[in-house]
Amino acid sequence: MEGDRRIMPASGRTIGVLGSGDFARSLAIRLVCSGFKVVVGSRNPKRKANLFPSAAEVTFQAEAVKKTDIIFVAVFREHYSTLCDLADVLAGKILVDVSNNTEINHHKESNAEYLASLFPACTVVKGFNVVSAWTLQSGARDGNKQVLICSNNQEAKRTVAEIAQVMGFTPVDMGCISSACEIENIPLRLLPAWKIPIFLALGLFLCFFTYNLIRQVIHPFIKEQKNKFYKIPIEVVNTTLPCVSYVMLSLVYLPGVLAACSQLYYGTKYRRFPDWLDQWLQHRKQIGLLSFFCAALHAMYSLCLPMRRSHRYLLIETAVKQAMEKKMNIWVEEEVWRMEIYISVGIIALGLLSLLAITSLPSIANSLNWREFSFIQSSLGFIALVVSTLHTLTYGWSRAFDENQYKFYLPPTYTLTLLVPCTVIIAKVIFSLPCIRHRLLRIRRGWEKGRYVKFVLPSATGEYSSGETSSNV
Repeated sequence: MEGDRRIMPASGRTIGVLGSGDFARSLAIRLVCSGFKVVVGSRNPKRKANLFPSAAEVTFQAEAVKKTDIIFVAVFREHYSTLCDLADVLAGKILVDVSNNTEINHHKESNAEYLASLFPACTVVKGFNVVSAWTLQSGARDGNKQVLICSNNQEAKRTVAEIAQVMGFTPVDMGCISSACEIENIPLRLLPAWKIPIFLALGLFLCFFTYNLIRQVIHPFIKEQKNKFYKIPIEVVNTTLPCVSYVMLSLVYLPGVLAACSQLYYGTKYRRFPDWLDQWLQHRKQIGLLSFFCAALHAMYSLCLPMRRSHRYLLIETAVKQAMEKKMNIWVEEEVWRMEIYISVGIIALGLLSLLAITSLPSIANSLNWREFSFIQSSLGFIALVVSTLHTLTYGWSRAFDENQYKFYLPPTYTLTLLVPCTVIIAKVIFSLPCIRHRLLRIRRGWEKGRYVKFVLPSATGEYSSGETSSNV
């Protein structure tokens, strides 16, 4: 249904719209712009006529129903009963239900099924409820192009699909009318694919924030009686954000490593992954985008560090101390090179993350073939993880071996963030070894450990004999 654009409805077909709300008005505008004749049924046609385009005819509901065989029901479920007086006129017509509920599974039956029970002589099609009024007015180019359609009548679904195609949308057949409940729940879900990644990012942020708070604020307050709580809004947050970003980036590629280990262990690609790993693999895009978001915030926070009043005071205080101690040269070659490399590598890492984030957008991803998309998301993504690791190592430098860095015997934060990324990098290097890479490629092309295949060999007399052997041979 998505790709067949040869079947188009007759030019100038009349479409009816029952209702005069925002969605009905946007629907009428889009239908008129698509070349359809539109007749709108309203209880107060004189008062509502100026809200619709001049090309649309606005009349009473009974008159509108008589002029068309396809009617969009753009009224709320609570008002379906007001249409019962039109049951005789509506008999045999196609009713397109575009309504939504206010809550998920608010009623036992879907709105479309309820409408079908009120008008058994009509054919009810669920559709256009996932499309917003704004998308209808501005066209499919500025919104979601998919229109989910379901009905028990195949011919009615085909007719509505043709209308959607002419309007510039992509119809998707969702099956019979029992699927209407699921379709009606789709617009009510708030970022369903983002729930787990967001909670994961928040959990990591709280853990690292608490850890950094203890090291940077609580420790000097208890041990040295120094008040450094002013560091919480900027400095502690800025120390936490790269930790979250770095770990989240490694969590994008860790499930792929676990999946490869599973395939190597069982010797097949047809064994189903555990549900938790399957869900993890499906959320990699969202985890990666949140990693980029935290990295971008870290870059902005870092640029703002010199703007703080506390930074200026500490800079002046340091300059006064050096003047009193008559230190004329405070240049430390090692520290200069460390910071230069640290910042340069960080900029490269952020640039690679930006490229990964941009190519994950549907509009960009659809313009790439599979090899290009795989190269960017897999190969460049792994390079971004390696560069981020170098950025972290140059930040830490030799601090891991300085006992003064262990506050309350807690190691520096960056040493903790290296655990998961280094595990992923080492695993990727191992998988790139020819012996393992070749076996993994064979498994992903359908080879299975322990599977028996038939073979045919010529005998000494010239005849052929068949047998079996393991695919391991």
